[in-house]
Formats: sequence, C-alpha cells, structure tokens
Amino acid sequence: MRLALTLLDRDMRVCGTIRANRGIPCDLEREGKRLKKGQSALRRKGDVMVQVWKDKRLVRVISTIHEATVVNTGRKDRKTNMEIKKPSTVVQYNKFMKGVDSADQYLSYYSVLRKTVKWSKKWYCIC
Repeated sequence: MRLALTLLDRDMRVCGTIRANRGIPCDLEREGKRLKKGQSALRRKGDVMVQVWKDKRLVRVISTIHEATVVNTGRKDRKTNMEIKKPSTVVQYNKFMKGVDSADQYLSYYSVLRKTVKWSKKWYCIC
C-alpha cells in the first residue's frame, strides 16, 4: 500500500493484484476469509483502494484508478443460471493483463539458467 501511495504522489496510477502479506489491512483480510462466493469487501485510504473478492479463492486487488463498482460479466453460472457479477477492478485487470499473465506463465516453464550443448562444430581440413 505504501508503494501505491508513493507512485500516486508521483502522478502514476496503478492497478494490480497484491499478496496477502504485502500491506493489506488485517481487518480486511479477516473479513475476506468470511466472504461467500461472489462477495467483496474493500478499504480505501484517499485514492488508494484495496479490495478482496471471493471467487474460488480470495482475489486481492489494489487500485488507484477504479471505483468500487460491481458489473455484470454477460455470462451466467451453470448451476444457478444467474448472471455472474464481478468488481470492475477485476474485470479491467483481466482484460488488460491476460497476455502478460500468460506470457509469465509460459516463461516460468523454461529456466533462463538452463545449460545447452552446442552440437555444431567447425571442422578445418588442411589439405
């Protein structure tokens, strides 16, 4: 949360996921564990908003751009046949970060430090 405030002081807006041990208020984390699927809780300090949303697991989002609104995704739940609603922060994050997350996932499969064997060698013939 301190990083978001520092960046905001330098006129840089941020939106992204945040880990549980990186400055989320303790009461928000406790409240997030009691949420049911589809519910959300948030805390705001000035322009910085930290939001916890429960899907299959807790999704923690920090944003200095978005408002605390819930939007319809246009899809329906298979079991209950009700429309799926998500926080606008999660929808926008998924929209713009999908390529980055998949690229990071693919890069994690290949170690940069992997050693390779060079098969091609130059042969010189002295005739």
